[in-house]
Amino acid sequence: MSFHSQREGGDLFASKSDNMPEHCLVAHSDGGARGNPGPAGYGVVIEDRSGNRVAALSEYLGHQTNNFAEYQGLIAALEYAVQHEYRALKLVSDSELLVKQIKGIYKVKNAVLQDLHARAKELIRRLDWFSIGHALREHNQEADRLANAAMDKGMGRTSAPAQTTSRALPQEFEGIVENGHVKLMAGELPEGTRVQVRVKR
Repeated sequence: MSFHSQREGGDLFASKSDNMPEHCLVAHSDGGARGNPGPAGYGVVIEDRSGNRVAALSEYLGHQTNNFAEYQGLIAALEYAVQHEYRALKLVSDSELLVKQIKGIYKVKNAVLQDLHARAKELIRRLDWFSIGHALREHNQEADRLANAAMDKGMGRTSAPAQTTSRALPQEFEGIVENGHVKLMAGELPEGTRVQVRVKR
């Protein structure tokens, strides 16, 4: 279910309407924290209705929680839409908690998140139309990559420069153990890539 916002009594009015306006931005948002709490950041990819890239946003947030970072990604997308005078926004997040709190399905009990939730609702009320939905992380990969790049930058790590399209990596690599470490015989993997090792005899 998605909803659009209308001004009614100063709050959100939920509707089942999902007719996306012609001049609508689509934002994919993600936030994360390593350690939760830990070094945190968000990433947002904003496109027009035709799928053309409009903006890519990311920011390191210091020592915060996953949920804090998810909210900051949402707020960044909303602020972009408002500041650039767009009146409609569809947001896709892989945080089920965030989506259900914005829709009013879950209550916001955390004091810090209550402030962020209030800020998000304030921005939503400045739009003519707003929709939010949940997507699994594999369908939100570019925003996830931007969030991780922001965390890397904040932690002083070097990460690969931003790409407009993601390049698929091979699924299998040959390697050999040297001094207790696996050394690839060909190719390389980005820092932080999770791997599963199968010993060949």
